[in-house]
Amino acid sequence: MIEFQAVRKQYPNGTVAVEELSLSVETGTITVLVGPSGCGKTTLMRMVNRMIEPSSGTVSVDGTDVRDRDPAQLRRGIGYVIQQAGLFPHRTVVDNIATVPLLAGETRRAARDRAGELLDLVGLPADLGKRYPAQLSGGQQQRVGVARALAADPPVLLMDEPFSAVDPVVREGLQDELLRLQDELGKTVLFVTHDIDEAIKLGEKVAVLRQGGHLAQYARPDDLLAAPADDFVTTFVGRDRGYRRLSFVDSTSLRPHPVPTVRVGERFPSSHDWRLAVDEGNRPRGWLPPDSGPGDALDEQHLVAGGSLHAEQGNLRGALDAALSAPSGLGVVVDRDGGAIGVVTADEVLSALDRQRAAT
Repeated sequence: MIEFQAVRKQYPNGTVAVEELSLSVETGTITVLVGPSGCGKTTLMRMVNRMIEPSSGTVSVDGTDVRDRDPAQLRRGIGYVIQQAGLFPHRTVVDNIATVPLLAGETRRAARDRAGELLDLVGLPADLGKRYPAQLSGGQQQRVGVARALAADPPVLLMDEPFSAVDPVVREGLQDELLRLQDELGKTVLFVTHDIDEAIKLGEKVAVLRQGGHLAQYARPDDLLAAPADDFVTTFVGRDRGYRRLSFVDSTSLRPHPVPTVRVGERFPSSHDWRLAVDEGNRPRGWLPPDSGPGDALDEQHLVAGGSLHAEQGNLRGALDAALSAPSGLGVVVDRDGGAIGVVTADEVLSALDRQRAAT
């Protein structure tokens, strides 16, 4: 869908932002450009919609050189999401989303109807449509920015560090939302970030750029972590790349085993073991330490925070994190409804990894 052929960008002062870079972005995939500040990743992305013109080389979208397209028409067919959303502060949410359909000639009613559909698509309630950007949280603004980029149903979506200005919890939710939307819509997404964890989570392929706009490596995330091309890539992906690589190893070989449980609100006998506290839906609420009880009915104040939870059929990174973060050393495995299935230890996770390696 997008192809860069020997692209170079040199500014009048002699600064080279991108150096003879060639790269192909496959249709219907998320490709991430990642690298330190000043490596040319945003410059490269902005060449796609002609916000920046290359000094030499060719940028093509769907087989057509972008320089053969009228810039305004080209941009209306490419969704663009930036940091802090970039919404028009004097327009309501609905009117922000309806901007591109109106420019494309749709009636005001049709554009607003489309905006309402997109609010639902990005997980926002319809009543937010009447608000102004300043009345929204940062995460809500970013969702509106994504909705606006999708308003004209463009085949290509450019995302320039769209989640970097929100807190980590909101950021993770927005990343998950993007992956959900991609499963549903199948857009060709070019995503820029400086965060290697975000790149590995979102990208089907990741392009690592170094200073001066040089392409250091272009590979699938698993291959990037398994075999960095050089010392720069090794340093950039971090010394804990082995741990990150667990994100690409499924946990189907893990066999959760039972754990003693106590129900919140009920009396609990004394025990020398850690016990998992659950609610009426069998959802984990925390851990009851050894030698706690007997006493009155179990209350939340008796519990120790339980650490992260591992979703059944997830990856080994999630399972190991659950085991390491639990005060009991027992990672809780939950089903799709959040109900506790059992627990695993860190040793069991590493044994599962050894079995996976042996099988391959």
